[in-house]
Amino acid sequence: MIPRETVDQILDTARIEEVVGDFVTLKRRGSSYVACCPFHNEKTPSFHVTPSKGIYKCFGCGKAGSAVGFVMEYEHMSYPEALRYLARKYHIEVQEEEETAEQIAARQRSESLMAVSEFARGFFLDQLKGGEGRAVGYQYYRSRGIEDATIKQWSLGWAPSGKTTLVEAARAAGYKDEYLVGAGLAIQQEDGTLIDKFRERVMFPIHSVSGRVIAYSGRTLKADNPAKYVNSPETEIYIKSRNLMGIWFAKSEIARQDRCILVEGNVDVVMMHQMGITNVVASCGTSLTEEQTRLIGKFTQNVTIMYDGDKAGLHAAIRAIGLILKEGMNPRVVFLPDGDDPDSFSRKHTLEEVQDYIREHEQDGIAFKTNLLLGEAGNDPLKKANLINEIADTVADIPDPIKRQVYVDTVARQFEIESDIIQERVRKTREKSKLEASRGRREQAREETPAASQPQQQDPVARTIQTEESILEPAEKELLGFILRFGRTPLQFETDSEFYDPEGAQSVAEFIDSALGADDIHFANAPLEATYQAYFKLYDQGEDQDSIVLNLLNGEDRTVAGVAAELSTEKYELSVHNFSDALTTTDSWLVNFVPRSILVYHCKRIQARENQISHKLKAGVSPEETLELMNRLSSLYTIKKNINIKLGRLSK
Repeated sequence: MIPRETVDQILDTARIEEVVGDFVTLKRRGSSYVACCPFHNEKTPSFHVTPSKGIYKCFGCGKAGSAVGFVMEYEHMSYPEALRYLARKYHIEVQEEEETAEQIAARQRSESLMAVSEFARGFFLDQLKGGEGRAVGYQYYRSRGIEDATIKQWSLGWAPSGKTTLVEAARAAGYKDEYLVGAGLAIQQEDGTLIDKFRERVMFPIHSVSGRVIAYSGRTLKADNPAKYVNSPETEIYIKSRNLMGIWFAKSEIARQDRCILVEGNVDVVMMHQMGITNVVASCGTSLTEEQTRLIGKFTQNVTIMYDGDKAGLHAAIRAIGLILKEGMNPRVVFLPDGDDPDSFSRKHTLEEVQDYIREHEQDGIAFKTNLLLGEAGNDPLKKANLINEIADTVADIPDPIKRQVYVDTVARQFEIESDIIQERVRKTREKSKLEASRGRREQAREETPAASQPQQQDPVARTIQTEESILEPAEKELLGFILRFGRTPLQFETDSEFYDPEGAQSVAEFIDSALGADDIHFANAPLEATYQAYFKLYDQGEDQDSIVLNLLNGEDRTVAGVAAELSTEKYELSVHNFSDALTTTDSWLVNFVPRSILVYHCKRIQARENQISHKLKAGVSPEETLELMNRLSSLYTIKKNINIKLGRLSK
C-alpha cells in the first residue's frame, strides 16, 4: 500500500493539464483548455480541462475525473498503478507499506491538530470583540485600513497578553495539551507548565489550499520587540515551504485571470484583496520555494513578482525568477515607487490606478534580472562576463525550447555578443543538469521496481455508473448533483416559507439530508448512495466543498470518483447562472429548485412503488391480497396527487 502522505503528495503535485497534455493536444480557452475527446471520435472539441478544479470533463461522452482518473481511464490502469505512474512523472519516491497501527494513529492525530488549529482561529477572532483585543488589536487593524468585512473573511484576530489564554480556553473545550503543542500553539516550559506561543500579537491565520487553518503568523505592536513577527513552527499539518498565505482566497481568481501576483507581507496580501485585486498570495514569511511555485502552477503559468524595492527585496525577486522559470512558468516583475509596498500603495490609490500601474510597469523577469545585474557590474569586464554566464544559466532552466531560444537571441543582442556563444553555455548547463537528474533517477530505480515491469492487473474500475432502479436514477442524480455542486451553500428561505427555520439557514446538503432522513430514505442506486455517504463523511469532518469533491475525485473508490466527476461538472451547470440572473442570485435559484427536486424524487419513489404493486397484481395474487394492494395503490395515488399539486402539475 502506498502511504497516505505519499498519495497526498502525488495528488497535490499532479497538474491536470500536464497529465492530460501528455496524451492530448490541449488548446487554451480562457482559464481552461479544450480538445477533441480521446475517449470517443468527434470533430468538434467537447473535452474540457479545468486546472483550477483539477478536473477533466467530456460533454460528448460524459467521461470525467481528476488527473489520476484520466491515467486510469486512458492507460487502463488500476488506482495504485496510476498513482505510481504519476509518481514517476513527477519524480516522487514511493515506498509502499501496509498501514500500521502507528500510521492510523498518526492520521487521527493529524485530524486532531487540524481541529485545535480551527478552535484557535475562533478564539483569536473572539478576542477582538472586547477588552484588550478591542482596544489594541482591533484598533491596529482599523489603523491599517483593514475593514470589518476583511477581518471576518480572513479570520484576523488577537492573541491576548495572558489574563485569558488560549491554553485555558482550549482545555475547557476538551482539547488535549499534546495537540496544542503539536499544532504549534503552545510551548511547554521546563517545569511542565504550558503557555501560549502567541501573546499580545495581531494574528493572521494561514489557510491550506483546501481552506483549513493550519498555522498562524503573529505580529507584535510593540516597537521595542525585536521579533516583529512570530510564525508557527513546522508541524505535522504545516510545512512552510509548501504553503502560501492567501492561496485559499486567491486560487479561483488566479485561474480566472491566468495570473498570480506574489507579494511579501501578510498585510500586503490582505490589503490587495480588500482593494479588489484578489489573485494575490504571499510566501508565508519565507523565500519562495519550489513547492510553492508548483502550487501556483496548478492554477496559472504566469507570475508577477511585487516585492519591496530594497536590496533584500531585489535579490529575493531574482531568486524567485529562477524558480519560476525552472518550472516552465513565466515570471514578470513590478516594483512600486520608493518607500511604498503593496499595502501603503493600495491605500494611496484607487483600484483602477493600482491596476494601471501594474500593467504599465511590469517587465519580463529575465530582462529585469539582466538590467539589475548589469548595473551592479558597471564597466568591470570580469563582472560582466560572470553576469552573462549567470543570465545564460537562468535561460538554461527554461524547459520550453522555443522560449529558451528566444531568450538566447534577446540576451545576445543586449550584450552585443554572438548568440552561438550564449547557446553553447546554455547547452552545457542543461547537459550538466540532465546528468545530475539521470544519476538521481538511476539511484531511485535501484530502490523501486518500475510499475511497468509488473504484471498488468485487471482494472477494477467500473467504466459506467451501473444503476439498479432506472425510474429513480434521474431524480437521485439531480439531488446528488445539488449536493456535489452547492452542498455548503445556505438556503435563505423567506420568513413566510414553509421551509423557513428561525434558528438559522440550513445548507443545501443538510436540507436534502434532513428531508430524506425524516423518512429514512436511501438512494436505490448503489453507486449514487455510496457517493452520498462518502460526501457526508467528509462533510461531517468539516471539509469545505471544494476539498470534499476533490477528495472524492482522487479517492481509491473509483466508482464514487466517477459519480462525483459526472455530477459535479454537469453540462447544464452553466445554465444555472442564467436562471439565477433572472432570480437575482444563485441562492434564490437554489431556494426554488432544491425543494422542488425533493418533491419530484418523492413522486418518483411513489411511481416505483406503484409499478411494484402493479407487477404483483399482474402476476396473480389471492382476493384478500388483491384488495390490500388496491387500497395501497389508492393511498399512493392520493399522495402523488398532492405532490403534483405542490409542483404545479395539477390544480386543486
